Amino acid sequence: MGKVSAILVGLLLLCVLGEAVQNLEIYKDPTQPIYMRIKDLMGRMSLAEKIGQMTQIDRSVATPEIMKEFSIGSLLSGGGSVPLPQATAEDWIHMVNDFQKGSLSSRLGIPMIYGIDAVHGHNSVYKATIFPHNVGLGATRDPELVKRIGAATALEVRATGIQYAFAPCIAVCRDPRWGRCYESYSEDPKIVKAMTTIITGLQGEIPTNSRAGMPYVGGKNKVAACAKHFVGDGGTTHGINENNTVIDWKGLMKIHMPAYHPSIGRGVATVMVSYSSWNGKKMHANHQLITGFLKNNLKFKGFVISDWEGIDRITSPPHANYTYSVQAGIQAGIDMVMVPFNHIEFIGILTKLVESKVIPMSRIDDAVSRILRVKFTMGLFENPLADLSLVDQLGSQAHRDLAREAVRKSMVLLKNGETADAPLLPFPKKADRILVAGTHADNLGYQCGGWTITWQGLDGNNHTQGTTILSAISAAIDPSTELVYRENPDAEFVKSGNFSYAIVVVGEHPYAETAGDNSNLTIPEPGPSTITNVCGGIKCVVVVISGRPLVIQPYLPSISALVAAWLPGSEGQGVADVLFGDYGFTGKLPRTWFKTVEQLPMNFDDAYYDPLFPLGFGLTTEPAAAR
Repeated sequence: MGKVSAILVGLLLLCVLGEAVQNLEIYKDPTQPIYMRIKDLMGRMSLAEKIGQMTQIDRSVATPEIMKEFSIGSLLSGGGSVPLPQATAEDWIHMVNDFQKGSLSSRLGIPMIYGIDAVHGHNSVYKATIFPHNVGLGATRDPELVKRIGAATALEVRATGIQYAFAPCIAVCRDPRWGRCYESYSEDPKIVKAMTTIITGLQGEIPTNSRAGMPYVGGKNKVAACAKHFVGDGGTTHGINENNTVIDWKGLMKIHMPAYHPSIGRGVATVMVSYSSWNGKKMHANHQLITGFLKNNLKFKGFVISDWEGIDRITSPPHANYTYSVQAGIQAGIDMVMVPFNHIEFIGILTKLVESKVIPMSRIDDAVSRILRVKFTMGLFENPLADLSLVDQLGSQAHRDLAREAVRKSMVLLKNGETADAPLLPFPKKADRILVAGTHADNLGYQCGGWTITWQGLDGNNHTQGTTILSAISAAIDPSTELVYRENPDAEFVKSGNFSYAIVVVGEHPYAETAGDNSNLTIPEPGPSTITNVCGGIKCVVVVISGRPLVIQPYLPSISALVAAWLPGSEGQGVADVLFGDYGFTGKLPRTWFKTVEQLPMNFDDAYYDPLFPLGFGLTTEPAAAR
C-alpha cells in the first residue's frame, strides 16, 4: 500500500474513532464526573430540549406524550392536585412512573423531577403523617428533632414515587397578620437558621469534601429540598401576603438572609423565589439578589425555581405583558419556571427571546446545567423509576410516634394557675367528671391547618388518618373518669355539671397564603363564648389551636391555664401527653404574643417592646411521675 493510501486509511480510522467517541454517551455513565456528564449532555441538546428542561407544569395538564414531545424538566402537584381522591402510595407511584416513562422515551431520555409541597410531612397525601407546622417546631427549639422530621418526610415522599419537596420555608415572619406565618419557624432569624437542619434530614448529610454551594441529595431514600421564599417574604408591610418588604440592605441581611447561608452550606438542591417585592422591586425580577447575591456571592450551584405562576405576577395585573415577564424572570436568574397550565406560551416566548438574542444562550446554559446538576447528583438518571419498596413508610407508626414527640415538645404553657404555688397542670387522670369543649377538640382538619390534603385545609375528621385531641384525652384518662363533650355548652350546663375541671380547645379555622391574611387576629366565634361560658364557672385550661398568636388578653383573667398548641397535625396524643403529665411542658414561644393588634408589628428586637408574653416565654412542668 502506498504512502498516500496509508495516510488516507489512517485519517478514515481517525474519523471513525472520533465519531465513535462522539457517540459514547458519557452522560449515561455514572462513573464519570458530574461536570463531564453535564457537558456531554448539553452538547447534545437542542434549544427546544434545553427550554423544556427549564419548564415545570402541573400533573393535571401533563401526559406522557407531552413529557416526551417537549422534554419537560419537571412536574408538580399543586395543593390538592392528586391522582384520585384518597390515592394510595401505589396510585401515586404508578402515576409518577407513567409520566417518567414519557420523559425517558424522549430523544435524550432525560428524566423529569416531580415536586410537591411537603411542608409539614407529606401533607397532600391520604394517610400520611402530618407533623406540626413550622411555628410549632420553632417552639421546640430542637434542631435534631427537626432533622429527624425531615428524614421521615423524605421517606414518605419517596414512598409515593416523588423526589422533590418544596420545603423548608425559611421565612422570618415579622408580622403575625401574614397568612403564611405558621410556615415560619420564628420571628428570630437565629431560630430559623438553627432549624435548617431539616434540609439535612430531607437530603442527607453532605459529603465532607463537597465544594461550596454544591447541591447534594443522598440517594433513593432522600429528596431534593427547596429553601424558600427568596427573600424577605416574612417582612411585608402589614403582613400582607406577596406584598412589599421595605427594609434597607443591612436589615435584609440581618433579618431575612441569615438562614440561606447554612441552607446552601447543607447542600440545598433548590431555592424558590418569593412573590413579594423588596423596596418595590419584584423578587422574581431581581437580578441583583438572585444572580448577584445568591448565585455569585453565596456560590449557590443548585437551581433557582419560580413560585406558582410567579413570573406572571411580575406585572400588575398578572400576565399583562408576558413577554416582558419571561424576559425579566429568566434574566434575573430563575432557572426553572413553574408555569402550571401554560407551557406552550412560555416555551414559545422564551424560544423567540433566545433566537432574537434578547436572552443570551449563556443564560439558558447556566439554567440547564444547574437543573442537570441536581438530577445527576441525586441519581435520577440511574434510578428514574420508583418501586414499591417504601410504600409501608407512608404514615408508619414510627413516623406517627415522631410526630407525637414533636407535638408535646411544641406545646407552650403560658399560664398555669393563679400563682406558681397553685398550678392547675398537669391534670389528674383520675377524676369524677371532666368537661371537654370547643370547636377544635374533635376536628382533625382544624388541628392540622392549611396545606393538609387540600391547599386551604379542611374541616372534619374524614379526610385523612389521625387522632383528635378529644380522642387523645379519652384514651389518656383513667377508665373510671367520666368524660363529657359539648362543643359549645352554655354557662348553666357548665355550672350544674359538677365537673372536676374542663379542657377548652378553640382557635383558627384552616387557611393558606393570602386567604390567611388577617388584620384583627381574633378567635372566631363560638370560641370566645365557649371560653366565657366554661371558664366563668369552673377551673379550665384553654388550648389554642392556631398558626400564630391571637387576641387572648381579654379572656386571660377567667382562664386558669393557657396552652399554645399551634397547628399540631395528625397526632393529637401529643397534646394529652403534657396536659396529663406523662411528659412535662418544655416549649418556648417562637413568636412574641401581643396584647392588642394595634401593637403590630412588634418583634423581640424592637426598641419599644411591651408584649403579653415575650419571645422565648414558656412555663415548664415536671412529668407527673417525677413530682
